Amino acid sequence: MREQASQDGEPRGGSGEMFDRIADRYDLLNRIISLGVDQRWRRRTVEALALGAAPSVLDLATGTGDLAFRIAARHADARVIGLDPSSRMLAVAAQKARVLGVVARVSFERGEAGALPFAAATFDAVTIAFGIRNVADRPRALGEMARVTKQGGRIAVLELSEPRGLLGPLARFHVHRVVPTLGALLSGQREYGYLARSIARFPPPKEFARTMREAGIDVLEVAPLTFSSCCLFVGTPSGEAAA
Repeated sequence: MREQASQDGEPRGGSGEMFDRIADRYDLLNRIISLGVDQRWRRRTVEALALGAAPSVLDLATGTGDLAFRIAARHADARVIGLDPSSRMLAVAAQKARVLGVVARVSFERGEAGALPFAAATFDAVTIAFGIRNVADRPRALGEMARVTKQGGRIAVLELSEPRGLLGPLARFHVHRVVPTLGALLSGQREYGYLARSIARFPPPKEFARTMREAGIDVLEVAPLTFSSCCLFVGTPSGEAAA
């Protein structure tokens, strides 16, 4: 999962340096750490976009492009732009695009979620998977997402959360103990210890949904996934943000 931390373990603004260091092993880490479930979550996110013909989609915190490529695979006429602060992550994503033969439809740019370099109402949908938790000014980023999405378009936020339910304790053990250890062993980076702390600090679904509404997004769905270890938020621009 996407993490960015300073040396003291707190989230960092967005230079992408830590992701540059782990980019080559990022996909493998995601598969192992999530036990492969992250791919199922991405499929669910693409379905929630309810895209029409020839859609234009912006994928924020795109990383190595997994969600962007899944959108392109599901919609052969889609044009997707992936945005990320890590230049190395984007290099890996661009190489994957060449291998998949989708360079003409999926492109990548370096940028931050809080300051999108696009005109208003540019995209039919905007997505961010495992990235909003690390954004310093979430309301601003959400407002930017609403701004660049066409009226009636979809905004999808996929984010990790504290596991609940009958198997919640086992899932929490995996997140708090197993994930940091595996991340450190496989990537050589201690920053994966930040994962559990950042998940614990992320607001509960109802609170984050309220933040989305205040940023100008009408929330259509809040869907807990896999023992609530992940949550999918789906919305559409309301046309107005709270003052």
